[in-house]
Amino acid sequence: MPRLIARAIQPWAEELLGFTPVLVIEGARQTGKSTLARMLRPQAVVVNLDDIRTLEYARNDPVGFVSQAGEGTLIIDEFQRLPALSLAIKASIDADRRPGRFVLTGSSDFARVRGDKDSLAGRALSVTVCPLTQSEIRGTATEGTFVDRLVAATHPHDLTASTPMSHGDLAAMITAGGFPAVHDVAPRVRDEWYHGYIERLVRVDALADGARLNPDRMLALLRLIAAQQSSELVKAKLAQEAGLAASSTGAYLDMLNRLFLTLHVAPWTPNLTKRETGRAKVSVVDSGLTSWLCSASAASLTRIPHGMQLLGALTEGFVAGELHAQSGWSQTRYRMFHYRDRNGKEVDFILEADDSQLLAIEVKASRTVTGSHVSGLRFLREQLGPRLTRAVVLAPIDRPLSFGDDIWALPLSTLWEGS
Repeated sequence: MPRLIARAIQPWAEELLGFTPVLVIEGARQTGKSTLARMLRPQAVVVNLDDIRTLEYARNDPVGFVSQAGEGTLIIDEFQRLPALSLAIKASIDADRRPGRFVLTGSSDFARVRGDKDSLAGRALSVTVCPLTQSEIRGTATEGTFVDRLVAATHPHDLTASTPMSHGDLAAMITAGGFPAVHDVAPRVRDEWYHGYIERLVRVDALADGARLNPDRMLALLRLIAAQQSSELVKAKLAQEAGLAASSTGAYLDMLNRLFLTLHVAPWTPNLTKRETGRAKVSVVDSGLTSWLCSASAASLTRIPHGMQLLGALTEGFVAGELHAQSGWSQTRYRMFHYRDRNGKEVDFILEADDSQLLAIEVKASRTVTGSHVSGLRFLREQLGPRLTRAVVLAPIDRPLSFGDDIWALPLSTLWEGS
């Protein structure tokens, strides 16, 4: 039985549920959405639309269905199975706007689900449950998010980390991933679980609302994204390699995104009007699932040269997943971008905070950080000056380093620990 791990987003979800009539908990299957919902309201009435009899009840008597919790909270799991139920929920809320009346969980982005529905705009707030982060697994989430600590630091040594990390340690952590059911089980068991998980998603869930997609082509596309983890999205190239018509590639990419399997990182530019013209980077959200899709083991990732090259890409994808998940509960609200100019200058991540602070982050799998590794950060520092609040390299090094111009190299483990 997997151990129950406290979710860092729970306090924020509690706060929202004390304010809004409806809390929507979204995320990929098996990330812990239902568990979180029950932890938020242990006394709630719980129903699951994956159960055919429950689904029929909701379809035949939606008004009675949404009223069954009385004065309490109704948790509806897999809400995306019946989008039209939102119409009955809207009517119920309009008659009684008490906070905390409904918790809806869904493993497909409700906003993109087809069918008659109400958006519940102004009546619902959302949180996304991602695979477990390292701070959750290691019990350090109460120390704050990496971004909160980075913004508060005035010197690289303010961000201490006590976890030394070899390439073997890094590879083992990445291949373990963050799905609660399997992050700490034997690799052979985990691989079998991933196989069943993906088969269900591409052959059942992806087709549940009538989408006319080829499951084999979808799996091929997902494997290609994993093999090119954190690369810029070139639809024509992916279509050719996956055996898809160029005109249909967008529908497949959209479905993978709807199922919370992929993460798109938009390009950043100081000119907001140009943001949509660049290419997004795309990655698979969980590093363990990515490794399985690439047929990569912890041992194979440390082999030189090909394994180490893949380890670099998977490390960047791992950091993307950690930053994305932590953004859900960070005190410093931020959005994540990447930077690349026409001359090839690039930085892996630009984090833009709500107060317009900018943080630039470069990720390396090398255990040695050199001046060449900070060239993109130095370029941004020259271009942006004081607007760039922090510029750091994250790598599996043992101690923080300074490269001048307020550019730091930090141990990768500062992502999940450090004062």
